[in-house]
Amino acid sequence: MEFIVKLGAHDVNVLFEKKARLKHSYMKILDEKNIKIKGNFFFTKNDAKDFIQSKSQWIQKHITHLKSKKLSENEFFYMGKKYIREDFEETFVNLDEFYRQKAHELIPSIVEKYAEQMQLYPQSLKFRKNKSRWGSCSFSNNINLNIYLMKLPLEAIEYVVVHELAHIKHKNHSRAFWSLVAYYLPQYKMAEKLMKNY
Repeated sequence: MEFIVKLGAHDVNVLFEKKARLKHSYMKILDEKNIKIKGNFFFTKNDAKDFIQSKSQWIQKHITHLKSKKLSENEFFYMGKKYIREDFEETFVNLDEFYRQKAHELIPSIVEKYAEQMQLYPQSLKFRKNKSRWGSCSFSNNINLNIYLMKLPLEAIEYVVVHELAHIKHKNHSRAFWSLVAYYLPQYKMAEKLMKNY
């Protein structure tokens, strides 16, 4: 179900889902024009509207923050810094292809470095354009990394690499998995927070 609510001077689209097993209601700001709410079968559309109004200041604050981070057409992130295309030292036509090229140039050496340290070696390393995750490791130990990692600072890229290499040994997010990540990257939680800005 979808409906529109007014927050301040703006109309916001609400995606409303009901899930039978949910005990609580959840809200997620998708972008500056869309909010997603999940509730159980007893949670009505009016309940959702009341929920939104009770959090209206919080929502508007985060929407303003999202708008401030939105890049113009000639701006882009590379290695954690914002650049203007006209002022960048390299010229390129397609930004995704630029990220793909740079990923192939930079990231394999990072994977090799940490694979040697951790003694965990992937069967293959591939790069993909993905909007939902930074990386993945299959059960056969094939690692896929997002070309958009090239937006991030080096320490965040290293964290994703170590995270996926650790999945070669631990196929879950158990305590042993996080201990392994922390052994090689003691400040990994700072990298996680850093990534949320991108």
